Amino acid sequence: MNRLKKIVLLIFLAAMLVLIRMYEDQLFYNVLLDFFKTNHSTAPLPDFDLWKLIGNVSLRYFLNTLISLAILWVVFQERSVVKISVVLYGILFVVLMSVFLVLVHASEIGQHLTLFYVRRFLIQPLFLLILLPAFYFQQNK
Repeated sequence: MNRLKKIVLLIFLAAMLVLIRMYEDQLFYNVLLDFFKTNHSTAPLPDFDLWKLIGNVSLRYFLNTLISLAILWVVFQERSVVKISVVLYGILFVVLMSVFLVLVHASEIGQHLTLFYVRRFLIQPLFLLILLPAFYFQQNK
């Protein structure tokens, strides 16, 4: 793949991640989004449909994951990078979703900061920001 195609494709994929973020209110059910925009340190968690929340957080995670995997493929074009990334994303999803569920059920008033950060890792493509430099340094080592 030539350099221009790579750049255009990377811009398109990055724009997809931005669009998911821009339209998160319209695309996903996430009552915690509004909750964390308020003074959540003194309020209990709002009422929500747990299965709908889990489904939408999972959907957003998988959309971000697919786009992130595509970015990793465009940048490195190595099957091994994508394979190890799929395994890492899978393990991280299971671990973080388990922690998320425990925190949702055990959360007490004023103790929502951990839930906020676990949710953030699930709904934002933060792992891409970790994996890109890691694979870059590994490749240039």
